[in-house]
Amino acid sequence: MLAALVCLMATPALADRLAEAIAEAKPAGEPGYLQIPGAPQLNVIIGLVWAVWVGWIFSTVGAFGGIMAGVGHITIYGLGDYAKSFKKTMKLNKVVTDSIRVSNQWLVGCSAALSSFNYFKAGRLVAPLGIALAIGSVGGSWLIPILTAGKISLKAYLGYFGLFVLFLGCYLFYETTPAGQNKKKAAKEAAKAFQDSVKNETADTSDQGVKVVTFTLTKCVFTFFGVEFSFNPIIPLVGGFFIAALASFLGVGGGFLLVPFLTSVAGLPMYLVAGTSALAVFVGMINSIASYMLLKQTPVEWSLIGAELVGIVIGSMIGPRTSKYIPDIWLKRLFVVLAVYVGLRYCSKGFLGYSIVPPF
Repeated sequence: MLAALVCLMATPALADRLAEAIAEAKPAGEPGYLQIPGAPQLNVIIGLVWAVWVGWIFSTVGAFGGIMAGVGHITIYGLGDYAKSFKKTMKLNKVVTDSIRVSNQWLVGCSAALSSFNYFKAGRLVAPLGIALAIGSVGGSWLIPILTAGKISLKAYLGYFGLFVLFLGCYLFYETTPAGQNKKKAAKEAAKAFQDSVKNETADTSDQGVKVVTFTLTKCVFTFFGVEFSFNPIIPLVGGFFIAALASFLGVGGGFLLVPFLTSVAGLPMYLVAGTSALAVFVGMINSIASYMLLKQTPVEWSLIGAELVGIVIGSMIGPRTSKYIPDIWLKRLFVVLAVYVGLRYCSKGFLGYSIVPPF
């Protein structure tokens, strides 16, 4: 529905922005990406296969979909180097860069939508928590571009942000140690009950999934496999605002910030984190895609997006079905590995001026 709405409302404007950029740059050669003369020729089969991985990893840990989608578009397809071949002041540089960003978000948004639905059906999504995060994220993702666009040098902050992500990864690794596990008794107990249910091949684990017991403006109580959890809805509302603001400031999806929030602040087991994070990310992606395509007139390569969305559907259907067989502690350690990757990338870009891990 979103795709149809965007196509219907934005096509003439997209063509105008792209045509102006091509007229300014005057590139030569066979039409490639976005029908730009001389642009990279894309193999949609490669995009489909890579998108399966993107859909699986996001639907499994609830994060890193946008970053992995970016690795595909920037490095595997070479669109990053192609955009850099034009001066920063040229319109074609900005059009291709924006197109990469919004293409990443199409993949994440699709995976988030499917993951939310699948995890909700499986009783592994805390809807009130995801909705509270999503409401907070709407304000943060709209306010930051208005306040900071064109005013702040992002490069100066990348290194310190990378250190922050590395710290998050180290802290989450600590939580997987015996000392850290002892402080998460409720999450550990619920995760064990869920794992036992999967091992015993209980007919339908959703019967014991998330059940909201009470909900007020200051306290929500729910159970998961007989273990009671509670949270104040105001906390994720405020948390969602700051996470979305930081993600918008950095130009990323924000799932890798939502996951530590849900495990450490809300105290959820990883079996509930991926679906709850996906719901919050889904709302944020709708917001951001609409902003890029309807307000900023950013074009995308629909043939590539179409093939990639097929891959995203496949990966996103597999992820929720395979994640239940992965122990809770190893789901968290998988997130730690990816957090170290992201931390190294931002640290090296911020302090060295280039990334030591792909996309370079």
